[in-house]
Amino acid sequence: MFCEQCEQTASGQGCHQWGACGKSPEVNALQDLLIHCLRGLSQVALKARELGQNTHEVDVFTCEALFATMTNVNFSTKCFTEYIRHAIALRESLKAQLQPIEWSDLANFTPDFDDDLVQQGKDIEYEFISKSASNVDIFSLKLTVTYGIKGLASYAFHAQELGQEDDRLYTFCHAALAAINRQDLSLDDWVNLALKVGEMNLRAMELLDAGNTGTYGHPTPTVVPLNAKKGKAILVSGHDLKQLGELLKQTENTGILVYTHGELLPAHGYPKLKQKYPHLYGHYGTAWQNQTKEFAKFPGPILITTNCLMPPHESYINKLYSVGPVGWPGVTHLPSPNLVPDYSPIIQKALEMPGFVEDGELRQVTTGFARNAVLSVAGEVIEAVKRGDIRHFFLVGGCDGAKPDRNYYTEFVEKVPKDCVVLTLACGKFRFFDKELGDIGGIPRLMDVGQCNDAYSAIQIALALANAFNVGVNQLPLSMILSWYEQKAVAILLTLLHLGIQNIRLGPTLPAFISPNVFKLLSQKYNLKSIATPDEDLAACLG
Repeated sequence: MFCEQCEQTASGQGCHQWGACGKSPEVNALQDLLIHCLRGLSQVALKARELGQNTHEVDVFTCEALFATMTNVNFSTKCFTEYIRHAIALRESLKAQLQPIEWSDLANFTPDFDDDLVQQGKDIEYEFISKSASNVDIFSLKLTVTYGIKGLASYAFHAQELGQEDDRLYTFCHAALAAINRQDLSLDDWVNLALKVGEMNLRAMELLDAGNTGTYGHPTPTVVPLNAKKGKAILVSGHDLKQLGELLKQTENTGILVYTHGELLPAHGYPKLKQKYPHLYGHYGTAWQNQTKEFAKFPGPILITTNCLMPPHESYINKLYSVGPVGWPGVTHLPSPNLVPDYSPIIQKALEMPGFVEDGELRQVTTGFARNAVLSVAGEVIEAVKRGDIRHFFLVGGCDGAKPDRNYYTEFVEKVPKDCVVLTLACGKFRFFDKELGDIGGIPRLMDVGQCNDAYSAIQIALALANAFNVGVNQLPLSMILSWYEQKAVAILLTLLHLGIQNIRLGPTLPAFISPNVFKLLSQKYNLKSIATPDEDLAACLG
């Protein structure tokens, strides 16, 4: 196998024997085969769109299938075999609706389902690398586009769940996938396509933001208990507000308390979730990489709604449930007809399990500082900056991971001067989310903006402050210190570069798929740089 799409890839270069995430070589090969089939499907979908055919089923499927190939989402060979079959069936169905056309080899490719699909996937991977790797920098950008599209597709998938779609996103995903096999594009063409991924990802995050806020209201600062409460319990992990909302609806009046985990902490800030469902009680645990010890101790069933699934331990696999594109062999998967699963199996499991037998010691954090909440006090923030009470803003966030050098982000926040404000988002915040940093004239020094997709909120905050001060975003007293792990972070970084954001510090290591020349190009144009030490970076940011 060969996989280098996440930050924790082996030796910082690529996984060859087994995925650092727990992905087997067999799953990796089937993912490569699925991506190859999606490229051919996209070629047909683009032609069908051109001829006025409805491709909506193909559009949504493509986003879900791409989502399933992301790091820590789906580890099931059975699932990927079904995705591959469905991709081919959709492609042939579309073809049948069109006049006879001379299709490319890619659009005609059909795996031999009577033969070894894993070996076919390995052969496809080898052929792709052999054709593309002669130009290391173009190959690097092809991978960047591929991984960025996966992140974009995941946000488009979530937005579609909440009724928010933009046909341009689907068209672009198909066009980008169809372009990956091209050999006639220049380095500049690939750079521009990567930045286009960033532009379209901004639109995807905007749609998801509209879906979340339109359905559940704009987040407000909300105190969230971190301690257990006596009673039956269900834990929900991942990112999917839609599925959390459906579970809350189905657990009303059951006496079961629902806890969030990981990136679902910000769900407590949405009034039509927290206020409508009082049994959405608190938050349990920290970031995804701590699942093994945290899930084992949770005295109820656990629902995984999106990526960030760790290979489950036998001590708790029988109380684990998945939904949507998530899968692991042996984990109960709940089908989602019309996007509404029947959660009765997990409810019954919760009633059978002991739950928490006593209340825990009171601990709490505050979430819900999305753009409306922050901008509602923008006047106070601006005056505090003008008075010199607030010297600088730091956006410290992104994906968390298990590497020890991620302690950099904890140390960085601990060393931020008391006249500076820290905005944070995504699971990277769990390195410091419970720190007591105090406030500046009533303005909290640590504000949780939300999930990784709430980078959209952070961008809107920055743009609003820039307008208020009549300067460009790069002239604001604002520094971005980002951590990355998987493909949504790739899409967000491309969005920031598309917007022309300068001086981003990225860590804990640079992506293995970014070649030295491509990184040099980005450094020269955007002053993108890797993190150093907290002291060095703070000194540089504060001048």
